[in-house]
Amino acid sequence: MTEDVSYIQRHNRPLHIYALVFLGYLYIPVLFLPLFSFNDSIYIAFPLKGLTLQWYRSMLDNEPMLAALMNSVRVGAVTAVIATVLGVFGAKAVTRYRIPGQKSVVFVIMLPLVIPGIILGIALLILLSRMGVTLSLYTVTVGHILLCVPFAMATLMSRFEGFDKSMEEASADLGENAWWTFWRVTLPMVFPGVVASLLLCFTVSFDEFILAFFLAGTEPTLPIYIYGQLRFPVRLPSVLALGACILLGSFVVVFCSQWLARHHTNQKAPGVIHAR
Repeated sequence: MTEDVSYIQRHNRPLHIYALVFLGYLYIPVLFLPLFSFNDSIYIAFPLKGLTLQWYRSMLDNEPMLAALMNSVRVGAVTAVIATVLGVFGAKAVTRYRIPGQKSVVFVIMLPLVIPGIILGIALLILLSRMGVTLSLYTVTVGHILLCVPFAMATLMSRFEGFDKSMEEASADLGENAWWTFWRVTLPMVFPGVVASLLLCFTVSFDEFILAFFLAGTEPTLPIYIYGQLRFPVRLPSVLALGACILLGSFVVVFCSQWLARHHTNQKAPGVIHAR
């Protein structure tokens, strides 16, 4: 007698084929980036003329490109930290307290997600110009924070709603005040969401182009620099080499974050709340 197997547990060949096709559609075009970065030609075309590392050496000697890269890293890091901090407190406020017009508040916070980037960029440019603010990396950071706070809120709200509120109540019963309850109980519980928010906000800021195009001054971010190099085929291979390095770095970061998440899950043991 054969055992009855749920349809969820059955082998689904069409679904597996669909998953492979979908992954190929996502990642095969990306894999051409490192492939052409080794091509011994300035033209992106098959067949390859040969393999070379000269574009990576050229990348290391390209000071304007490295400066643009560091600009994007600095803006992304500051944006990620500030947006995540605002997101933590905003998500805690809307999930833990009764706020008049709470749905309207959340709607207004999430509004930058649905406003076209070009409209948001023009509006910020006009506002900053009327205020007499000089365009720089600081103005780019302000625009990116405005854009990334909704991403942080969306990530952290689900995390705040997903853990047991009785842990905070138990901490309060044992004598902790609201501040120490947040640091010792709430923050460790939502920490995976904080890390996810930091990574997401950094990624959004790092490759954002439209707001940076309107708000950057004389210091371009990396997307603006790359856009400017597309007109010069001789400079494009160095950009491909940098893109391959960023792709490798992104893979390492994602792999390490997944490994740390699994390690944290395996090592996590029930904690005890101690009164101070």
